[in-house]
Amino acid sequence: MQAIEFELNGAFVELNQLLKLTGVCDSGGAGKMLVASGVVSVDGQQELRKTGKIRAGQVVSLGDVRISVVAATASS
Repeated sequence: MQAIEFELNGAFVELNQLLKLTGVCDSGGAGKMLVASGVVSVDGQQELRKTGKIRAGQVVSLGDVRISVVAATASS
């Protein structure tokens, strides 16, 4: 299983953009197609909202890829 940790700099990231930003797919459009196909889950539940808001602490799974979303740490 491939584990990816994504550092979230804002309040949330849209699911399709998260898939793009982590390199799981090539574009946001490809991310939308993956979500629509029903193969993406958030916190163990199937997610069909292409632009669902993903927040720090959530885990997105797709096949053998697991993306852990963590809050960005404040730099001094």
